[in-house]
Amino acid sequence: MKKILSLIAVSLLAVLSLSACNSNKEGAKKIETNKKILVAYFSWSGNTREAAKYIAERLGADMFEIVREKPYSTEYEPCTEEAKAEKEAGDRPAIKGKVENMAQYDVVIVAVPVWWYTAPMPVYTFLESYDFKGKTVIPFCTAYSGPSSTLDDIVKATPNSDHCDGICVVTQEQGGKDMDKKHDEIDKWLSDIGF
Repeated sequence: MKKILSLIAVSLLAVLSLSACNSNKEGAKKIETNKKILVAYFSWSGNTREAAKYIAERLGADMFEIVREKPYSTEYEPCTEEAKAEKEAGDRPAIKGKVENMAQYDVVIVAVPVWWYTAPMPVYTFLESYDFKGKTVIPFCTAYSGPSSTLDDIVKATPNSDHCDGICVVTQEQGGKDMDKKHDEIDKWLSDIGF
């Protein structure tokens, strides 16, 4: 009897460990490969753009760039100060363009850099502009040191969605210079969540 119970427990653990994605209401699940995917990304230095392009190419996904209507400074220090002020004020700056026919997408990968321990404020403008109910939202970030609360914040901003485990790709470079060295890490993550 103990062997049977042990076998059942091991089998259950194996099934649960295979499921990296979860639904807020329905338990664990895997991404189906026939799903229509959008990679929505915000990038200032180019790191997140390069990662988003790689993910989109690998998955055959469409892309949408989240662009602040009034551009941030191209200089690092003024940009960080402006981003900090926006975060502290809880601003939702206007963004350019919109996703045509968002309803067609089953999965939305939200790719962002970490700014002041979270996603840049235009990302929240984007997330609050659409109904993500019934979609799977997958957070992704690039950072100098780690994700802080960024991945969790994207999940919290889309409470009516299913979610998969996100990943933070750490790099000390700018301009996407070493993103090709991160492809194996991204590939493993995509495989872990069912792609």
